[in-house]
Amino acid sequence: MTEKQNKVDRKLLEILVCPVCKGPLTYDSDAQELISKQAGLAYPIRDGIPIMLESEAREL
Repeated sequence: MTEKQNKVDRKLLEILVCPVCKGPLTYDSDAQELISKQAGLAYPIRDGIPIMLESEAREL
């Protein structure tokens, strides 16, 4: 995977919220996940695309 694929657009991160609790998300670049601390979920990022489905998220 190239370095460019590992990065998520900062503007996209600013507008995305957790679909479950509508709370803020934090980006974990090592795990390639968006973390919702309020919902206790981690949403995967695949090929630079956040997968914002509760069914695809893992519990923290």
